[in-house]
Amino acid sequence: MNLDWYNKGIQAISEELSVDVKNGLSKEEISGRIEKYGYNELKEKEKESIWVKITKQLKDFLVITLIVASIVSGIAGEISDSIVIIAIVIVNAVLGVVQEEKAEKAMEALKKMSAPNARVLRSGHIETVPAKNLVPGDVVFIEAGDSIPADMRLFESANLKVEEASLTGESVPSEKDASKSFDTEVSIGDRVNMAYMGTIATYGRGKGIVVNTGINTEIGRIAEAIQTFEDETTPLQLKLNELGKWLGLACLVICVIVFVIGFARGGDIMEMFLVSVSLAVAAIPEGLPAVVTIVLALGMKRMVQRNAIVRKLLAVETLGCVTVICSDKTGTLTQNEMTVVRAYAGGNTYKLSGQGYNPAGEITFDGRKIDPEAEPDLKLLLSIGVLCNDSTLEQKDVKENLWGIIGDPTEGALVVAGAKGGYDKAIMNEAYARIEEIPFDSDRKMMTTFHSNFIQNKIVSFTKGAPDIILGRCVKMLQNGSVVELTEAMKQQISKVNSKFAGEALRVLAFTYREYDKLPEAISSDEIEKDLIFVGLMGMIDPARVEAFDAIKTCTEAGIKPVMITGDHKETAVAIAGELGLMKENSGVLTGNELDKISDEELFNRVENISVYARVSPEHKVRIVEMLKRRGHIAAMTGDGVNDAMALKKADIGVSMGITGTDVAKGTADIILMDDNFATIVSAVEEGRIIYSNIRKFVFFLLSCNIAEIFVIFLSILFNMPIPLIPIQLLWLNLVSDSFPALALGTEKGEPGIMKSKPRDTKEPILNKSLSIGILILSIAQTAAVLVAFRWALNNYNQNLEIAQTMAFATLVVVELVMAFTCRSERYPVIKLGIFSNRSLVLATITSFVLALAVLYIPFLQPIFKTVSLGIRHWIMILLLSVIPLLAGEMYKMAAGKAEKPAQ
Repeated sequence: MNLDWYNKGIQAISEELSVDVKNGLSKEEISGRIEKYGYNELKEKEKESIWVKITKQLKDFLVITLIVASIVSGIAGEISDSIVIIAIVIVNAVLGVVQEEKAEKAMEALKKMSAPNARVLRSGHIETVPAKNLVPGDVVFIEAGDSIPADMRLFESANLKVEEASLTGESVPSEKDASKSFDTEVSIGDRVNMAYMGTIATYGRGKGIVVNTGINTEIGRIAEAIQTFEDETTPLQLKLNELGKWLGLACLVICVIVFVIGFARGGDIMEMFLVSVSLAVAAIPEGLPAVVTIVLALGMKRMVQRNAIVRKLLAVETLGCVTVICSDKTGTLTQNEMTVVRAYAGGNTYKLSGQGYNPAGEITFDGRKIDPEAEPDLKLLLSIGVLCNDSTLEQKDVKENLWGIIGDPTEGALVVAGAKGGYDKAIMNEAYARIEEIPFDSDRKMMTTFHSNFIQNKIVSFTKGAPDIILGRCVKMLQNGSVVELTEAMKQQISKVNSKFAGEALRVLAFTYREYDKLPEAISSDEIEKDLIFVGLMGMIDPARVEAFDAIKTCTEAGIKPVMITGDHKETAVAIAGELGLMKENSGVLTGNELDKISDEELFNRVENISVYARVSPEHKVRIVEMLKRRGHIAAMTGDGVNDAMALKKADIGVSMGITGTDVAKGTADIILMDDNFATIVSAVEEGRIIYSNIRKFVFFLLSCNIAEIFVIFLSILFNMPIPLIPIQLLWLNLVSDSFPALALGTEKGEPGIMKSKPRDTKEPILNKSLSIGILILSIAQTAAVLVAFRWALNNYNQNLEIAQTMAFATLVVVELVMAFTCRSERYPVIKLGIFSNRSLVLATITSFVLALAVLYIPFLQPIFKTVSLGIRHWIMILLLSVIPLLAGEMYKMAAGKAEKPAQ
């Protein structure tokens, strides 16, 4: 299919698609074209089967090691151990598959965007058909309010405007001109002779020839591009995979060493296998995947409380290391509600305040509130804006005080401006009825309406339009309620104000009127839209979100670079960026056309200094994100339109708006902001940093426990001692005793200044030098405590192995629970944090201890875990030994100079 239809004339297209625009396609041709081009719908990517998802879960290195350990246990006759290990594998696989079952819904959402029906011309008759039955060559009729059902080359347009914000990012509807043709390549937002699938006609009418359907449309290309992107591995996944492989390899090496030592000493081969199973179980933190999943899920819950829905667990962590946020302008950094902010009348410039379409606001001059009734020039200006207007203002939600516009957003802004001055459109229309009109068209760039009763015994015409054209048709001016001759000096002053407004990236309209004794017989532009009386100007803009100011400032403090990527005009984008503080002294700006002319290498070199990209296409956005990622950035992309979908998918984190966001954007995104508030992303970043910090804390805790278990087993073999801990006891320690405190560590609050530091380096492993030294010290301390307890029990209880193993098991339980408190911070000593300040950890410690007591004292559990009841003497020894790791951890913090007083 051709992609340059906007370059061709209607005659050439008619011949290429074999269609007569006066009669349309014949019914006989339709079935053949459906067979050739397919239905006008978007195809879904084939989903993975449940078995494929399960297989992917079982490919994890840690899981494979556990499966091998289970098989060895079964062969050795330790059936209970084997069953427990397999149960662990199954639970972890089920958790993973449940998360994956939240399948991508982007394709379904894109299909829903297609108009369900379309009015077409076939065999000379107009008929309504399902949109999916449209084919290239169909002649389609368009009216205001219609959703465009396919990509079309327009051949007729009458004041046609199409809302393309979801596709191009431009907040103002595109004025279509079917007669326009292009000799060169132009961006999608400037193709005024085209209408694209999924956009909406807001004004006027038109006709077009369908040129592309289904997957070949612009939306279809986006859908296809989304499917081609594979989900990339997040930093946390990479680190956990790396950690798992390291632990697994270390386990294999130790198993080989133990097996060789045991075999050399004449040990039984099967016994050596059982020892190897013990080592494998000790080495692998079985609870780690589950704890990571649960802690991330808890983070998701906290995110919902902060107005962000996280669709993918690991996205929360990835947000914590984001270095650049690529944000769409319309609806994300701005309100997506055209708003009049300046008015010029009678030589005065007025300011209008308020939020978007909400009519609550005020008009001021020199800082004081103005009543338009006392300002005749301003009153007439606002009145013309309301009456010479086809849009209406409505309250969508009384409780939430939400307002919306029916019709053109630019005209809607004028209605809201009038409402702020006290001029209600419904009341005005009833009082001053419209009796005739000359509709707006893109050639004259003006609109005129005629009204009765506005001036006693007179008919009045109101004309609004482009200032440069309007001003040339004016001969007089309203000043202080009186009509005066429009001098050249006055024209220059008006032009100067117009230029000033335009320089602030405002869309400016001029307003005039003319009086008649009776309604003219000839209602034409040439006769009516001349000899006009100039009244004033109004400048409007899609204003920046108030919350975005502080959010961008916080991002900057956190070492995150905000970048605006929009389909809107360069001047508008730069003005909003400057207002928000996005533009720095050395910040650059690139347009879509400029992007097309530079190579990837040049973009790679310049991308660090570009803060604004304007007039860009979806492909440009993906290219920008790719270059940022090549520079080593972790890139987040925020947006709400169809145009954002590809970049949302390609970015490390896709963030969609929940209220104004299209279903496509929501279905593609990793995170959805329920309040459409850019500031919420800052909360998401903070939450991501806290979660990663907490993950380090429980990794610190779990690995200290696991390595201590390895040391205990390995040293007992090395020094030809009995095995202090059997596999099922190790499983209990790893899955029960350790898991509850680890989860509680995941609920720690963020440490002070977490949003004042730069994003962490994604290449830094979870186990950096500092954490590794801490783990080693705590592991040695735990090992010493357990081996002392084990040897003490053997010496004092006639070498009774069952008592000694129970003593070792109980000591390790208590030692690990006490040690959890020192793992709460890598910087602050536990006494400064407050022993009871993390109530979850206190509760988790009590729970784990009570469960351990059950294993020790409940009769039917004792044979399973090979334990016996302990007396007071045992517990005194255990409590004395449990202090060793706590002191070791706190002394390490002090020695490393990391003990700091926490913020109050």
